[in-house]
Amino acid sequence: IMAASKPVEPQSGTGLPRWQLALLVGTPIVLGVGAVYLWNRSRTKERQGKGTGERKTPEGSASPVQGQDGAARANREQENMSPLDRAQAAKNKGNKYFKAGKYENAIQCYTEAISLCPGEQKADLSTFYQNRAAAYEQQMKWTEVVQDCSQAVEMNPRYVKALFRRAKALEKLDNKKECLEDVTAVCILEAFQNQQSMLLADKVLKQLGKEKAKEKYKNREPMMPSPQFIKSYFSSFTDDIISQPLQKGEKKDEDKDKEGEAAEVTESSGYLKAKQYMEEENYDKIISECTKEIESGGRYTAEALLLRATFYLLIGNATAAQPDLDRVINMQDANVKLRANALIKRGSMYMQQQQPLLSTQDFNMAAEIDTRNPDVYHHRGQLKILLDQVDEAVGDFDECILLRPDSALAQAQKCFALYRQAYTGNNPAQVQTAMDGFEDVIRRFPKCAEGYALYAQALTDQQQFGKADEMYDKCIELEPDNATTYVHKGLLQLQWKQDLDLGLDLISKAIEIDNKCDFAYETMGTIEVQRGNLDKAIDMFNKAINLAKSEMEMAHLYSLCDAAYAQTEVARKYGLKPPTL
Repeated sequence: IMAASKPVEPQSGTGLPRWQLALLVGTPIVLGVGAVYLWNRSRTKERQGKGTGERKTPEGSASPVQGQDGAARANREQENMSPLDRAQAAKNKGNKYFKAGKYENAIQCYTEAISLCPGEQKADLSTFYQNRAAAYEQQMKWTEVVQDCSQAVEMNPRYVKALFRRAKALEKLDNKKECLEDVTAVCILEAFQNQQSMLLADKVLKQLGKEKAKEKYKNREPMMPSPQFIKSYFSSFTDDIISQPLQKGEKKDEDKDKEGEAAEVTESSGYLKAKQYMEEENYDKIISECTKEIESGGRYTAEALLLRATFYLLIGNATAAQPDLDRVINMQDANVKLRANALIKRGSMYMQQQQPLLSTQDFNMAAEIDTRNPDVYHHRGQLKILLDQVDEAVGDFDECILLRPDSALAQAQKCFALYRQAYTGNNPAQVQTAMDGFEDVIRRFPKCAEGYALYAQALTDQQQFGKADEMYDKCIELEPDNATTYVHKGLLQLQWKQDLDLGLDLISKAIEIDNKCDFAYETMGTIEVQRGNLDKAIDMFNKAINLAKSEMEMAHLYSLCDAAYAQTEVARKYGLKPPTL
């Protein structure tokens, strides 16, 4: 498929492909969260491609000594000229060589200008150094570029052109940390208006985030998410044997199965114990009970493998989950529902590892072996949204709805997909149709919290803040222990009323409900950045990093953290701060 074959890291550094979002193994709630982040990303996306023409010319052609005037002056007797005039003349000559592509000659002229220029003429001197750096840049002499730009910046600390040129050279020298500081200073000085410097900052932040996350994720302690998260995860599967409560028959298997051998196995079946623990929300014991079932070769081995893999995925240990999923998928005689469910989960795992082709293969195979399984289409629809294939996503949601007309979740997500398509395609009539669709969904499924949550996000986009707020209140009424909703409601207060205190109160409430809600810490960090409390922000991002559920999510958080850290450094060095709320 087309979008999936795009390279993961575009060369131009145009930032996240849209699907590179931390979609946790198919959680409906997280798709909503992701979508918000997507909007901000896609706004940057839409602005890309517009003029990012780079200035390669040196400075000074706009100085008073220029053109024929400059040539006339240069022809006068040199002794009539002051040292500064002679330096300017040398620079102008250098500019002509530069434009003609004769960089070595240009460098000689700029060097002469530097040696002629009186030391107290700092503004002129900094321009000469910057121009010589531009010539070195053409020769790809990055170390010299950095040295000359540093001279220029020392004499003129807020010299945007020299800072940006140095940032680009530092990137070439693979000095990401200092590159980030320079480009952050440039972004602040340009009030975040220049696409080119924003793209470089974005690119370097992503690279840094990736490197750090790779290291950290390898050595992280696996951690069980909150019970609320786990329940919400399982609720996104309707046709899934392992997440159904224990059947009456399963509880006391002897009645059902009088063949003898099954009876005593069942009494000590690790899988049935694990299911019991599931019902009691005693999640920490599930993996070990499943292992007992698998090692004893019990009759529920396939189920135990799938349940164990699912919990490995939930604690963020994909390496352990994969062999279990592989085994279930390859069990030709296992229940097809188990195999399809394993394919959905492995497909979601591949998506998280940024392997969209493998992911798509798994979902397609699941649809082949279990054509009437609504979960396959529901989760594949979410994948298609992340791959920006909205038409195909809608087709999958339709298929899911056909198989399970009461699937409120699929209906809500279909509306959201149509809404996004209309919104990004700038089609007001279709936006209105999608909004009407949401009204229909919440009327038909008044108990589906996700319907209200996705509608609220669309309303927020449309600046219908009051109504969005009502929708979040409905969500909270239906799911008082869903921390994510409080975070969204908190963000809404900031956008709507610029009410920081209320926003932070709501997000604190989210943390109170679920102290493992990484989204809450991340949002809190973002707000603290905007308030100028960078140290506090960094602390919040670090909390979120320790809770991140995938390497990709962790990389995104490290990027936020590094951005905040770069801003503290810039503030310290240049006394520059970004505009605060």
